[in-house]
Amino acid sequence: MGRLFILGAATLAVGSALAAPRGFTIEDLVKMERVGAPALSPDASRVVYTVRSTNMEKNRGNTQLWMIDLRSAKPTPVRLTEGESNSTDPEWSPKGDAIYFLSARSGSSQVWRQPVSSTGSGGEAVKVTDLPLDVDNFRLSPAGDRLAMSLAVFRDCTDLACTKTRLDEKTKNKASGKVYDRLFVRHWDTWSDGRNNVLYSAPLDAAGKVTAAPVSLSGGIDGDVPSKPFGDREEYRFSPDGKSVVFNVRVAGKTEAWSTNFDIYQTAAAGGAAPRNLTADNPAWDSKPAFSPDGKTLAWLAMSRPGFEADRFRLVLMDVASGKKRVVAESWDRSIGDYKWRDDGKALLATADDLGQHRLFSIDAASGKVAPLSDKGYVSAFDARGKTVVMAQANLQSGAQLFKSINGGAPVQLTQLNSELLADVRFGESEQFSFTGAKGETVYGHVMKPWDAKPGVKYPVAFLVHGGPQGSFGNSWSYRWNPQTYAGAGYATVFIDFHGSTGYGQAFTDSISGDWGGAPLEDLKKGLDAAVKKYSWLDRERSCALGASYGGYMMNWIAGNWPEGFRCLVNHDGVFDTRGMAYATEELWFTEWENKGTYVDNAALYEKFNPVHFVKNWKTPMLVVQGDLDFRIPTSQALGTFTALQRQGVESKLLVFPDENHWVLKPANSVLWHHTVKDWLDRHLAR
Repeated sequence: MGRLFILGAATLAVGSALAAPRGFTIEDLVKMERVGAPALSPDASRVVYTVRSTNMEKNRGNTQLWMIDLRSAKPTPVRLTEGESNSTDPEWSPKGDAIYFLSARSGSSQVWRQPVSSTGSGGEAVKVTDLPLDVDNFRLSPAGDRLAMSLAVFRDCTDLACTKTRLDEKTKNKASGKVYDRLFVRHWDTWSDGRNNVLYSAPLDAAGKVTAAPVSLSGGIDGDVPSKPFGDREEYRFSPDGKSVVFNVRVAGKTEAWSTNFDIYQTAAAGGAAPRNLTADNPAWDSKPAFSPDGKTLAWLAMSRPGFEADRFRLVLMDVASGKKRVVAESWDRSIGDYKWRDDGKALLATADDLGQHRLFSIDAASGKVAPLSDKGYVSAFDARGKTVVMAQANLQSGAQLFKSINGGAPVQLTQLNSELLADVRFGESEQFSFTGAKGETVYGHVMKPWDAKPGVKYPVAFLVHGGPQGSFGNSWSYRWNPQTYAGAGYATVFIDFHGSTGYGQAFTDSISGDWGGAPLEDLKKGLDAAVKKYSWLDRERSCALGASYGGYMMNWIAGNWPEGFRCLVNHDGVFDTRGMAYATEELWFTEWENKGTYVDNAALYEKFNPVHFVKNWKTPMLVVQGDLDFRIPTSQALGTFTALQRQGVESKLLVFPDENHWVLKPANSVLWHHTVKDWLDRHLAR
């Protein structure tokens, strides 16, 4: 496993660049098929994965299962499912003769079983569960004799039918009011209705169907398994012998909105026993537990600082017999995203941001030695069986494709998604650069040329600022903020991983907390200057800055503190008033960590970098965009921004999506968003 999977832009590029006569468009972006996480069969002979396509007429995506026989001389994708309903979350049976998956084809989300052969479908799919509520996610036990699954229920109900009856009764009630006595009252884009995600277990018969009513495994804990809003089945697993289940959960109570104290619990898979807390000694975040193949070691990811969602996720191993815990690879200054045990239990594979990439690494379980397995690009998902690794990887020139490597050998591309759609597209060329930023430290960024760049010509600049703020705008592919859509429209782009970004060590990530308008703004200024000096094709005089979330905050901050910097600004879901944000956002731990306390306790820091105090300096034309279902940065923030612009007499527009959250997800809305932004840039950057 010592060799690198060298996956450069040329390897990942889709179509023939030499023959491409046009640039990439937003219509191309929304029509692209998207590959999901790969799942290898037990003998590593086949891989199943999802592909999401887009129906523009119906304005929604559709996800189905595909399979590739890896033993074939020319591996060819074969479609396993089809229909109006999505088929997602595939998992192999222990014998490799069937695939379990989720689908709402029967009217509600249930678990289905699809028989498979080496060449494709082995017959019609059969329904495994037939419950009165939706199954949100599931796992199959190692022996294939039990399901663990999560359902949203009222915890005081004694059975699933009770929750269904109560939901039905609510729809008949003419009164619409809701009463709350604790936070969260709403989270991400959904108002609380009193239900929790509860983990259940049910036995399967020889035909692979549920044979008894599910029993609750986590219902005695006041919390969600998996967590809301983005938790999934990676937050719970069976032990190798199938006798127990481990899961992570945050006890809610009245502190949930400002707590990051997730703990790992273990309980009997058949139910009947109170879950045991394995990480009560750590008041910070513990997540994604997974047993070693022999069941003797339990791994999980752990943070060390309570209340900090962007702390470093370390890998912890616990000896099951003794309960002794140890951190593996402590000196490796990276935060792990996802991980998986190798079959021999001697190593684990893990992904992490790393200097503008998101790479796959191997971690030796005994010594903690870390070795990279991929080079440039973004590994979004992977699976491993024996000597075989299959991963989904993208970069700035390509959406994700699946690749296979045997024993660390040269990768073989398995999928060619969008080859016809993008056959005549030429992508903008990109390059990473570095410069001396704030505090005299090295900071990295990327530039991208327009698709048809010509020598000696200068091009207007779209200066993109990432959100998070603890994130990275690196060598990856996005279906929301994608530099190629600007390159295809004739714009150059520059994007900087300023202080606070991930993948450069935890101290670098920590540095933005309490300093939102300080070092990051200095990095953006110095980064743009460095890019202009290094790349003669960047036209500094014709530049606009764009950002969402923290990037949107930075647009407001730039408007007041760098008013001569740009011809125009685009602010998507950005913070306008840090005091209002402190009292209206849902995940309070975020604002309270970033400002070193509550507003009551530390108002001075909130106000130090509050854009509202610099409105008198605003003069740069700004496009303001807001999703009305965004409860992270509520609509009042956008309305405040737009009102300030209008009252100052600054040229401005407001684009509101009543049916979008913090992200613009619906295809038609995405097209409108991109064209509105492009028109704004065209208006202000034309000579």
